[in-house]
Amino acid sequence: MKWTDIHDIAIELADAHPDIDPMKINFVDLMNWVRALPGFNDDPSHCGEKILEAIQAAWIEEKE
Repeated sequence: MKWTDIHDIAIELADAHPDIDPMKINFVDLMNWVRALPGFNDDPSHCGEKILEAIQAAWIEEKE
């Protein structure tokens, strides 16, 4: 997975952290959790606030 695989990342995060409210996560934790996902392999420098916001929004939608 790459940073641009927003929906795949959101699904994986929802599965990996079912008890976490994605509305309350900080971006440092979010970035670290994405980087720790199995199959994730992308350069951390390619991640920015807009990507993290998109991942967070997709994760919120996935939980609903």
